[in-house]
Amino acid sequence: MSEFSEKILSLTKKIPRGKITTYSILAKKAGYPGAYRACGTALNNNKKPILIPCHRVVCSNGCVGGYAFGEKRKIALLVKEGITIDDEHIRNFKQKLWT
Repeated sequence: MSEFSEKILSLTKKIPRGKITTYSILAKKAGYPGAYRACGTALNNNKKPILIPCHRVVCSNGCVGGYAFGEKRKIALLVKEGITIDDEHIRNFKQKLWT
């Protein structure tokens, strides 16, 4: 696993239940601003989805975004954690954001 992927997965593990962050914020926190697409690739290769909650990473426009196990599953996990979704977008996006 690359150093980049390790950093992304380590940071993702720290996102609290009931909060979300964006691919862009995660890439910046890892020290790779602008690498939001690579961040998505690293999360897609997450081998421990129960321990590393990649479902908590969403698009910067508040859209839910992709998920290795399908968008419906991602939405279900977010809703279970208290995140409200309207038309595939996070309601109260800025208030739920972990930065």
